[in-house]
Amino acid sequence: KADGAISGACHSTANPLRPALQILKTKPGVKLVSSFFLMVVPDCEFGDNGIFVFADCGLEQNPDSDKLAAIAASSAESFQLLTGNEARVAMLSHSTMGSAKHMDVDKVVKAVEIAKREYSQYKIDGELQLDAAIVPSVASSKAPNSDVAGRANVLVFPDLDAGNIGYKLVQRLAKAEAYGPICQGIASPVNDLSRGCSASDIVGVVAITALQASVK
Repeated sequence: KADGAISGACHSTANPLRPALQILKTKPGVKLVSSFFLMVVPDCEFGDNGIFVFADCGLEQNPDSDKLAAIAASSAESFQLLTGNEARVAMLSHSTMGSAKHMDVDKVVKAVEIAKREYSQYKIDGELQLDAAIVPSVASSKAPNSDVAGRANVLVFPDLDAGNIGYKLVQRLAKAEAYGPICQGIASPVNDLSRGCSASDIVGVVAITALQASVK
């Protein structure tokens, strides 16, 4: 009868999530299950006063363009659910609007095209380097025609390596609160914890899980 579940403080991510994916599966209308971290960065002028969603930092190892687009849409929905504010999604890359040429960049460019076509209810743009995504002065020179660049509050990383490294850098160096990995797209909320989590991290994930469960 439970509305949600949380595990992982003493187990690897696969242990709590594998049975959830096998038994509960995805919720209607969602292409895949992904994960995100809710990041709260102290004394930060970027994002929504330091609040960001980072995705995917825990599940999808090397998502293709279709999966990246789906992650962007799910992350936008999650941000809006948790904050009540409009999501502005940056699809991150080592390139900004064609400044570099590589198959990794092409993947992100295609993902942006898919996202704008299939999830037009959200503001999603890219490809953007991190500074162009969140710093207005950089965005004004690198991506002046974007309504996301310089104002992004949802950061979609091109693969799991980048996402996992990125959130841990911000958590440890900027002393940010990092809640997650929070799953999105499962039929009922099932969330993981980092084995490095604190008691306050657990409380935060409990609150987020309860909020997810309240939306039917």
